[in-house]
Amino acid sequence: MPEHYRWHVPVLADQAVEALVWRNDGTYVDATVGDGGHAEKICERLAGGGRLLAIDRDPEALERAADRLNQYKDRVIFVRASFARLDELVENAKLGPISGMLFDLGVSSRQLDQPERGFSYRSEGPIDMRMGPDTETAAATIVNEWPEPELARLFRVFGEEPHAKSIARSIFQRRSRRPLATTSDLVEAIGRRGTHPEKTLSRVFQALRIAVNDELASLNRVLGLVPDLLERGGRLVVISYHSLEDRSVKAWMRMETQGCICPPTVPECRCGHVPRMRAITRRAVMPTAEEIAGNSRSRSARMRVAERL
Repeated sequence: MPEHYRWHVPVLADQAVEALVWRNDGTYVDATVGDGGHAEKICERLAGGGRLLAIDRDPEALERAADRLNQYKDRVIFVRASFARLDELVENAKLGPISGMLFDLGVSSRQLDQPERGFSYRSEGPIDMRMGPDTETAAATIVNEWPEPELARLFRVFGEEPHAKSIARSIFQRRSRRPLATTSDLVEAIGRRGTHPEKTLSRVFQALRIAVNDELASLNRVLGLVPDLLERGGRLVVISYHSLEDRSVKAWMRMETQGCICPPTVPECRCGHVPRMRAITRRAVMPTAEEIAGNSRSRSARMRVAERL
């Protein structure tokens, strides 16, 4: 393996860890540890009784992270699971309260670059897109078995694709002759649409990946757990890569950082809602031009930070 590709390069690494680690003897969670790039920088800052819970759905990713973090193995607990079960994972590890949580969402560059995983339209492989072996349904099942209207809705909602209906129709017609088996079959069925056909391909593949891995539902569930798991002053750092993720994070932060959430038509507060979080970043933090030049896939990254009151 070429040396430059030995490790996946983490996005917004310095900014994320600087915002996350506010006490070096705290307990932290890297909920999407991947190759361990962010985790390594977290461990470099830990001292005393500092601990890190490193979570990922991908067993290969956990193996690489364990290799990378070998010198810190006395302070890291590795768990293969979905972060949607974070409350259970923290309890099982006998950790808490948590000083900080990091979520680097989406698919990693290494996963995109493995044709056998089926995440990318740029190389041929099975239509899979599962982030871990615990995921039952591969993307091939969706494109070959879902009804045409459901496919159209999927591409429209999770891909924000303007040609969702015609793409669903094309896939339906194509699979009626022969099931789609490879990513090349799927690309052929989608066809060239609009003035930027690669963007269409990216949106369709994104929609399928989100559906296969239940990404948005998992994100929304774990955000609901955050305030109860964080200690006072604890930090939440979320790095997202598309508008659907970022909107979910913004909506959650808006709700958790304000008081009354009653409708404007209600003359006096009846909800009794009190803020549990404070926004640290007023606007999303984005990669610098220098980082984008070195890692083009960081271009769409948006980082938001909040603190437990």
